[in-house]
Amino acid sequence: MRRAGEALGQVAALVAVLLLAGPAAAEARGAGDGEALFRACRGCHELGEGARHGIGPHLDGLFGRIAGSLEGYRYSSAMGRVGEAGLVWDAATLDRYLEKPQAFVPGTRMSYRGMPGEQDRAALIAWLEAATAEAPADNPAVASLPRPEIAAATLEIEGDPAYGEYLAGECVTCHQPSGRADGIPSIVGWPRDAFVRALFEYKTNVRSHQVMRMVTGNLGNEEIAALAAYFGQLSPQ
Repeated sequence: MRRAGEALGQVAALVAVLLLAGPAAAEARGAGDGEALFRACRGCHELGEGARHGIGPHLDGLFGRIAGSLEGYRYSSAMGRVGEAGLVWDAATLDRYLEKPQAFVPGTRMSYRGMPGEQDRAALIAWLEAATAEAPADNPAVASLPRPEIAAATLEIEGDPAYGEYLAGECVTCHQPSGRADGIPSIVGWPRDAFVRALFEYKTNVRSHQVMRMVTGNLGNEEIAALAAYFGQLSPQ
């Protein structure tokens, strides 16, 4: 009996330690998870010193910003409307948006389907709030400059939008020309270098997608430059 009592006492003590350590451990774990979760966002959004607009707007000074308000980025009309209606990004609005972007802002260009885990969203938002607070709020970002190490020859070509429109028939069977992203990523209004780089990554199997590999395999430099010019000039609806 005495041994059983001692064992129960040890268990109770251990539980007490875990309860006391719980919030701190969760906080530390959440901060780490938030940074790891943001890796999935980096393909579209830049953050920190030198951040520029890419497929998505930069995130410097995100908290307290009116939605759809950054200079130099072509937002969807849906994001512009909610910003004009007074939507401001904070922990609560970001939580709702990240849970299911298309439900919170119908017609948004963001093709991300959503983050269902409440704890994951909380961790990501907490990390973002700390990271964006350290970044300059008045970052005068413009469209990202071409990166010469990727598809340099194509990036030097001035694409013909009219030729791109002719070639785009195959693209718009999947990607909506309106810029909506109902399960398939929007490619309307992308910066030229991001568009060209993405096609070359599919072409060389850096990005693995069987259909895109087949489509891009038949495209030369002139065709890719023309498609980038055409889709880049379209305004998302």
